[in-house]
Amino acid sequence: MKTMNCRQLGGACDKQFRADTFEEMAQLSKQHGMEMYQQQDAAHLQAMQKMQELMQDPEAMNRWFEARRQEFEDLPES
Repeated sequence: MKTMNCRQLGGACDKQFRADTFEEMAQLSKQHGMEMYQQQDAAHLQAMQKMQELMQDPEAMNRWFEARRQEFEDLPES
């Protein structure tokens, strides 16, 4: 298991997620983002806006995503 927080995954808080794979980690982050969207959390909405802007450039989005994947892979097992 590895641990990352919301902020490391493009979010706005320090909530921690634990997963065995990067795909699982991304799914946990996505679920948290949806919860924060439903709550209309201002900080998370701002982070989502930044991600939407990044998604307008597929190459930049791919670089960002692969950098997060590498960060996950480099983490020690916990």
